[in-house]
Amino acid sequence: MATTVMIDTIVGPVAVTERDGAITRVNWSDPEEGEESPLLREAVRQLDAYFDGDLKAFDLPLAPEGEGFQQSVCQAMLAIPYGETRTYGDIAKDLGTYGQPVGQACGANSIAIIIPCHRVLSANGLGGYSGTGGIETKIALLRHEDAYPFLL
Repeated sequence: MATTVMIDTIVGPVAVTERDGAITRVNWSDPEEGEESPLLREAVRQLDAYFDGDLKAFDLPLAPEGEGFQQSVCQAMLAIPYGETRTYGDIAKDLGTYGQPVGQACGANSIAIIIPCHRVLSANGLGGYSGTGGIETKIALLRHEDAYPFLL
């Protein structure tokens, strides 16, 4: 059974979902909230610390959706340090594929913010962002991390 809590952030209200002892979703939906678990309380604590600028790396059990290639892209995104970025092409090269499927996998990331798809850029710009607010949300997250210094 999944349990979800809402948290207010600098990028709007975010829903955090746990199932079977792991975070399975972070998104901008309006879910039915359930009873808060110790894991959800810890996730909220870590997200609050991240948005306060006090946390650079999350330490939570994660179970992102998808198999095979999707999991490989999620692992690649998790390896991008706070305040740094990679391109779709960088990840594609590491995985022996092309940028477009990497971009699609980034867009399908079920655990936004914690699995930092916002740190993945196109070769000549920001690329896209599937969270509510789209590219403006991506810019806000990159600015929060000082990860894209030439943004105005």
